Amino acid sequence: MTRCLLSLSFLVISAAAACSQEVSPLRPLHTFSIVARDTVTGDIGVAVQSHWFSVGALVPWAEAGVGAVATQSFVDPAYGPLGLDLMRSGKTAAEALTSLLASDRDREVRQVAMIDVHGNVAAHTGKRCIQSAGHITGKNYSVQANLMLNDHIWPAMAGAFEHATGDLADRLFAALVAGQSAGGDIRGKQSAAILIVKGTSTGRPWADRVMDLRVEDSDAPLDELRRLIDLHRAYDHMNAGDAAVEHNDVSGALREYGTAERMFPDNLEMKFWHAVALANTGRVKESLPLFREVFAKDRNWADLVPRLPSSGTLTDSAAVLQAILTAVPPK
Repeated sequence: MTRCLLSLSFLVISAAAACSQEVSPLRPLHTFSIVARDTVTGDIGVAVQSHWFSVGALVPWAEAGVGAVATQSFVDPAYGPLGLDLMRSGKTAAEALTSLLASDRDREVRQVAMIDVHGNVAAHTGKRCIQSAGHITGKNYSVQANLMLNDHIWPAMAGAFEHATGDLADRLFAALVAGQSAGGDIRGKQSAAILIVKGTSTGRPWADRVMDLRVEDSDAPLDELRRLIDLHRAYDHMNAGDAAVEHNDVSGALREYGTAERMFPDNLEMKFWHAVALANTGRVKESLPLFREVFAKDRNWADLVPRLPSSGTLTDSAAVLQAILTAVPPK
């Protein structure tokens, strides 16, 4: 089997040309992944792990209101955007995948899975994918793997997804953990990614992206991905706190900032804005221990305080400002 390691410039050629050229771009991105839809929220996602640098740059593709694609093995990235284009035009996942495979002379080294917005799934494992390789399609999901240590990986992933609780991120992650626990990639671990979008498009891609996290290079990519998922959720609370501030909902801001801080108590950003929210509600005395801890670890936060009143982020009370700055440790 020829392994063509092409330059990045060649890989990013137009999607249409990538599927029709005489010599198809082959990049060995052997991995295990899952595409799935949450039947409660309608969210659609992809999660993946591989012993290859930056797996999240090529394997996972998703678009709100359309579907998701995982393209791997000797990967042709064009399956991602082209698959989404076809599903956006009304094709089912199976119709989209069949169409792309038909025009790909190297389809027997491809492994691809697609899920559309209605939960229809389709998957392909080419006959020349490096063993162990295979896939399982279930209700609203598909799991697929190649170059695995054994043939237990994708069945373990399917079982984990079906029995996992929590939201879509939790269930996708559970599938990855199960795949790794069953043996994983025969070469080991290096990178991982998770991409989740909403089931219905608002026309604003930035608002439709529920989660988009990548671990590019790590000895323990799933451990780091788990940390990032949790951190993402904490910052969701921070964002909700900011939105509450914009709407003069101080009690809501306190609640959201406090939740984020409890999730990551060593995070100075979360602690600082929680303290600011307390000060804005007149609970200055309660805010001072938080400010004191933040300032002790990084004095730049103290330099930021006087800049906040002009933006409306902190009360312009001179007494409050003076009280907060008493928490600055001496140099």
